[in-house]
Amino acid sequence: MKRLLKPLLGIGALLLIALQFIPRDHNEAGNTPVNAIDRVYEIPANVSVILKRSCYDCHSDQTDYPWYARLQPVRLMMDRHVRNGKAELNFNTFGAYTARKQRSKLRAIGQSLEEGSMPLSSYTLLHRNAILSQTEKAQLMNWVKQTSDSL
Repeated sequence: MKRLLKPLLGIGALLLIALQFIPRDHNEAGNTPVNAIDRVYEIPANVSVILKRSCYDCHSDQTDYPWYARLQPVRLMMDRHVRNGKAELNFNTFGAYTARKQRSKLRAIGQSLEEGSMPLSSYTLLHRNAILSQTEKAQLMNWVKQTSDSL
């Protein structure tokens, strides 16, 4: 058994090292695009801070990667989360959505806030500052309703 364990551990270590060379998706936009939600709609400063802190890492082109995002397999999981999040809602392309889609996305944001399904618990586990207080949820809900009503 011991003869088998050492080679298996060695192979596992080599695989882990090899994984580090898989390139990651770079989700870091330089300038704010013209279709970004904050260029299309007026967002109060307090709401903007909440969105950037709790939503933008997965739902924009402006992910703030923590140090551990450089390590595989964490990097692959984060890249998948960001790709899926942006496919569902991307604040950097929100202005390019049709008015109908914008209303739908705003309703979905409101529903996620009510249900407490966003931000994901797997995200807030490591990003404690992304957890929304009841006051912050109310501020976001008010902004979502006002913006949705203006469409």
